[in-house]
Amino acid sequence: MATKRGTTMNAATKSSGQSSAPNVKITINPIGMDRPRAWLAAGFEDFRRATAVSLAYGMFWVGLSIAVTAGAIVLDLWHWLLPLVAGFMFIGPLVAVGSYGISRALEEGRVPHLGDAFGAWRPHAGQLAMMGVMMMIFFLAWIRLATLLFALFFGFEAPGVAELYASLLTTPEGLGLIAVGTAAGAVLAFGAFSISVVAIPTLMDQDLTFMEGIEASVRTVARNFKPMLLWAVILTGSVLIGMMTFYIGLALILPVLGHASWHAYEDLVRCEPVEKLES
Repeated sequence: MATKRGTTMNAATKSSGQSSAPNVKITINPIGMDRPRAWLAAGFEDFRRATAVSLAYGMFWVGLSIAVTAGAIVLDLWHWLLPLVAGFMFIGPLVAVGSYGISRALEEGRVPHLGDAFGAWRPHAGQLAMMGVMMMIFFLAWIRLATLLFALFFGFEAPGVAELYASLLTTPEGLGLIAVGTAAGAVLAFGAFSISVVAIPTLMDQDLTFMEGIEASVRTVARNFKPMLLWAVILTGSVLIGMMTFYIGLALILPVLGHASWHAYEDLVRCEPVEKLES
């Protein structure tokens, strides 16, 4: 695994993958298509080493997801369930913050506890909150788009729950909604992925602004487009599988993906103090 600190960079590296923050030099490492598999292996290893706290953290989000779903049904807002479930892709990077805290504790040689998970955001709360605002903008854009697409294909009156979900799979309108919605959602989701995939762990690990984290994330995706596209597909597919188990599978999937994403950050981003480089 690539290290983030202590490596002298040459001019060629600087021209291809390096940028400067006020106190930090950020270098984006090139990777191969095999790295996502290695990240997953490292994520499973972290889960194995901290099973109790990782599982507890995952179960918290499972419980919250079930509560939101039950609330939508009780309030007769069942037609919002599919957009809300799909919209989880936009807030998933923020959910992973707790897993980052657990992985970092393991790297420091400590026994992780729930405080490492639920308190991981505190040292950089302001910048992480700004990232949360950015992800919320994507989420609200998706909800607005889903509303417009639903009106376009089904009109402004929501049919009954049985009729709607049957229509989605058996009528031209339903199949068209699925096709267009999936394509549009994929574009939005990849945009959210591109600005956040390493931004959030970078902000947890360095004293940077959220815009500097976003810049690093976008450059990471641009420099390693194919491996990062594969990683995005793995993340999306894994979360969908977890949701198909009525959220229960997310208790394992979310922390494993979070741990893996932390190792992805360490593999992709190298941060070094400016003072060290100039000395």
